[in-house]
Amino acid sequence: MQQGSGLEMLVILAVFGIIFYFMIYRPQAKRQKEQRELLSNLAKGDEILTSGGLIGRITKVSAESENVVMALNDNNEVMISRNFVVAKLPKGTMKALKDQQ
Repeated sequence: MQQGSGLEMLVILAVFGIIFYFMIYRPQAKRQKEQRELLSNLAKGDEILTSGGLIGRITKVSAESENVVMALNDNNEVMISRNFVVAKLPKGTMKALKDQQ
């Protein structure tokens, strides 16, 4: 009886390991890969959303710098870290938001 229960315990642990991999680790790794691709593909003219809720258009991006300069409107520009960019918005988003106001 003891041998059977040890084998059952091993099978249960293996099943939990597989569940952990597919439910937690794999989706997280996929999100991290997508975020890295987003940050590496930022270009001048892209409209972005930051983690602070700011929406703007990239006016300057440098491959060797971790920062980008983004225009909030015609008069204001801010420098932010690439790591704060959470989404690349469709072209025309800023114009559509401005027209709504």
